[in-house]
Amino acid sequence: MTKSLGFLLGTMALMIFGGCAGSERGVAFRVALLTPGPITDQSWNSAAYAGLMRIKDSLGAQVSHIQTKTPAEFDENFRQYGASGYSLVFGHGFEFQEAAARVSPEYPNTIYVTTGGISMGKNLASMSFSFDEPSFLAGMIAASVSKSDIVGCLGGTELPPVKASFLAFRAGVHAVKPRATVITAFIGNWDDAAAGKEQALAQIGRGVDVIFQNADAAGLGVFQAARDSKSVYVVGSNSNQNEVAPRVTLGSVVIDLPHAFITVAREVKAKTFQARVIQFNTRSAVVRWVPNPATASLLSARAISMVDSVRATMLAGHFSLPAGR
Repeated sequence: MTKSLGFLLGTMALMIFGGCAGSERGVAFRVALLTPGPITDQSWNSAAYAGLMRIKDSLGAQVSHIQTKTPAEFDENFRQYGASGYSLVFGHGFEFQEAAARVSPEYPNTIYVTTGGISMGKNLASMSFSFDEPSFLAGMIAASVSKSDIVGCLGGTELPPVKASFLAFRAGVHAVKPRATVITAFIGNWDDAAAGKEQALAQIGRGVDVIFQNADAAGLGVFQAARDSKSVYVVGSNSNQNEVAPRVTLGSVVIDLPHAFITVAREVKAKTFQARVIQFNTRSAVVRWVPNPATASLLSARAISMVDSVRATMLAGHFSLPAGR
């Protein structure tokens, strides 16, 4: 079944259901989500889908989800949801910005929100996450645990938010061990776990003993490589990945996407939403470092104290990345 046919059938079903509901409760609140990868990745996309489900459960919304493969599908599905009268459509990722900016003026009654970036319009907003703050803490943890003083970063593709988080991670590493080496690489996609494992093994072969991965489904291969290797640890990203491989995961740099999604959806449903760049940081509790209790014994009391001290400055709103990071 093609995506367009699948969308059409799903929309017809929602229209039938919505018609019945509408006769009793008025116009239905409908929310859609486009993700660039599978919602089984236990990371970026699964967390967004959890957000969609929270909107469904908490606000009684009718919801729809489509996984997109190409940029052309961004425009196509944004238009289909707008034409179908959806109240709110999330484009989940920095890469959806341009398509949302093109399509949103055509459907002024639909609110379009992208996660990442700074795009704005009359009915277009962006959610921006200060991922650099918990990434810096993760770098401090990685440096404290590393015995080789060589740590790695593995991303899916070179999106600006991912590169920024890796720079913050590097700064955190160097705040603890100024002479440590940080090796960064990109897999080239977000879906291929085998490629993720291969890239991780290549870094391990160069002496890396802690890897910060931000690669969605491809990142699951990084956990596999760490499990197969001795004394190699991983930092999870986007969702709490501490249970993916508990014995080798130091913690996760988490974005609480369900909280962010429901915050926006409530405003849209109440018709109080204003298009803007919506900022989420450590103070909002949407982005945070979540340590893994299973590996907590790897950290010294001094390392824990340093991390807690820096986190306190973040919560107070006084943190800034060191110059020359």
